[in-house]
Amino acid sequence: MTSLPRHGGDLAFARSRYGNPPDGWLDLSTGINPDGYRTAPIAVDSLARLPDRGDLERLLETARSAYSVAGRASLLAVPGSEIAIRLLPLILTQGRVAILSPTYGSHAEAWRQAGRSPAEIGDLADLPDDVAVVVVGNPNNPDGRMTEPEDLIRLAQRLAKRAGLLIVDEAFADLTPSKSLAPHLDKAPAVILRSFGKFFGLAGLRLGFVAGPAPVLARLERLLGDWPVSAAAIAIGEAALADRAWQEKARDRLSRDAGELLACLGGHRLAIRGGTDLFALVEDSRAADLHRGLAERGIWTRSFHERPDWLRLGLPPTAAALARLDRALAEILKASGEETG
Repeated sequence: MTSLPRHGGDLAFARSRYGNPPDGWLDLSTGINPDGYRTAPIAVDSLARLPDRGDLERLLETARSAYSVAGRASLLAVPGSEIAIRLLPLILTQGRVAILSPTYGSHAEAWRQAGRSPAEIGDLADLPDDVAVVVVGNPNNPDGRMTEPEDLIRLAQRLAKRAGLLIVDEAFADLTPSKSLAPHLDKAPAVILRSFGKFFGLAGLRLGFVAGPAPVLARLERLLGDWPVSAAAIAIGEAALADRAWQEKARDRLSRDAGELLACLGGHRLAIRGGTDLFALVEDSRAADLHRGLAERGIWTRSFHERPDWLRLGLPPTAAALARLDRALAEILKASGEETG
């Protein structure tokens, strides 16, 4: 059996296995906003020179305001939060690591590649006493689990007392800004990872941010070098992060669209394990069959090798795309005798 893709969005894999559908591929395999930010102009001549330090500083100030990062915390721009996930194990070299799981697979992979053996725990109450570094997704990918900021503050303070560190992956926190730890970093010594591409629908721009204690971020900054992000990422990122009106409208739209996706899935009696306003996670013993049946109809979803009963679906970009998903699910379930509509 061909191994499953490590991440969503791998249409090359889908094409190699299922060909090119007549209506084209409908990619629901990612948690990326399908109606992203499109209003920032880019001057072509700005790409002919190295990124300007002053422009980068303005981006960071805009991001600090947009994310409500506490005053004493440092902030860095990175070429996507994935690179920070990969680099943090190289600078946090001491102590045992625990990851609140299941979560985004790159976290455990990065620590293992750095020669560590992270403990994957299902509840923070099960945290071993000798752990120094704890990784939490909030909201979590792929199940949308939320940990309250107050609980994260207490955990960060407890780890700091033994020279440890809390890492919070807030890749989807733009959807629930009130749950972010960023405003509390003055009293919660932690590192926060923010993804720009998911909420703003510009994953290919490769932009993200890391906030946290100055000594940790100084070590990370040395690894990133003098030009951590492109001129295009700086210009588009600053414009998008400053556009609060667009952000509020986007949250409203995503909430409505997520409700419509849940209604569609619920209409086919599919159990929802969790999710955010950018994706839904189905838990069903037929998940692998659903994934295959949808792929045969040109709809690409995210399946999980380690959890064959899970299927994650991102938001359809249009009403027509949602109707296409609805018809495909009806066909698959009817063929299996599960639906007779």
